[in-house]
Amino acid sequence: MRLASLYVHPLKSARGVRHARAFAAQAGLLGDRSWMLATPEGQFITARSHPLLTQVRVTPIPGALLLHAPGQPLRAAISAVYTQPVATEVWGDGFTAWHGDAQVDAWFSQYLGLACQLLFIGEQPARQQVTQPAPLGFADGFPFLLIGEGSLADLNQQLARPVSMRHFRPNLVIAGSAPYEEDDWTVIRIGPVVFDVVKPCTRCILTTVDPATGIAAADQEPLHTLMRTRQFDDGVRFGQNLAARNEGLLEEGMVVEVLETSLAF
Repeated sequence: MRLASLYVHPLKSARGVRHARAFAAQAGLLGDRSWMLATPEGQFITARSHPLLTQVRVTPIPGALLLHAPGQPLRAAISAVYTQPVATEVWGDGFTAWHGDAQVDAWFSQYLGLACQLLFIGEQPARQQVTQPAPLGFADGFPFLLIGEGSLADLNQQLARPVSMRHFRPNLVIAGSAPYEEDDWTVIRIGPVVFDVVKPCTRCILTTVDPATGIAAADQEPLHTLMRTRQFDDGVRFGQNLAARNEGLLEEGMVVEVLETSLAF
């Protein structure tokens, strides 16, 4: 098996950026989910309720994030400006992030049609992971999301309209694995980095939003099929959440080695 692709999502719920190589820190791929939109009261905003966010393209440059959106002028969010501490949360997990540029807030507010503010996680995030004493960005709960290409291929065989891997917003995509083989892994190594497979990823309505258009499927696919084929006690599972034991540079094509599994022989 090998690492087929790497995706960094600098702004939570916005379009991801594919990289040939990326540094895997314990907080996640470098720059992943370092920025997030929130209401003026600090509640996090995602494409679950505002699917137009999927049409925002971001270009990370040193010290800033370039923002592109349909019908909007190019705008830059400069990280050094984000110095005002703000209380925020992700799924009830409260922590402090940083607010800065009111003009960027206005840019997003006009695009989405609601009052919002852009937040930066900071160079040293105050948020901590649940499973280990390491920092975490604005991800839902874990620093890495992994999906095998075999799992997507199996799902697409059941769909009238195949979906892309981008529908599921992974960080790490694995080639050469059997469908849902990643469900049985507990420890893996990719290049120099060892990962614990912490928890299955449960899926929501966001999977029905076409990342190319920002429009949700009227038939609620692929979630409708996943509810039939991948429903468990904790929800609809597709992909696995990971945490890194160490740090290192990952590159497409690196060998993926399964060190431990949940299966007993």
